[in-house]
Amino acid sequence: MNTFDILFFHFFKHYKTKKNKKANRIATFYITFLQGSLLLLLGVFFAGFFKQMNVITMSTEKAWTLFVLVIIFIYFKNWMQYGGRKRKVLNAKVLKSKNLTYSIWLLWLLPIAILGLGYIISLAV
Repeated sequence: MNTFDILFFHFFKHYKTKKNKKANRIATFYITFLQGSLLLLLGVFFAGFFKQMNVITMSTEKAWTLFVLVIIFIYFKNWMQYGGRKRKVLNAKVLKSKNLTYSIWLLWLLPIAILGLGYIISLAV
């Protein structure tokens, strides 16, 4: 199990008690949001790096279009991965492991902090 699986099930367990039917959707949205913010941070970093190295790779419009398409792909990948039998198998593995005690507010602030860092890097370039 990777880190995203663990974070998904932490969110799933937290929202399962409060919003029973929407817990899977909320956890899938969070994992997609986190992966998208990490992807955006890497994209901004490499765009700045290539700009300083005077390498012309693609236009800004094409980069944003590619980013949106990849985010849609990531969402559907997460939806399929955490939506059925595999989620039940992974949930059984998580139940056997020790209980995680992450703060839910800290986990929601993690992608926002990553987006802020991406914004700072984009201003620095």
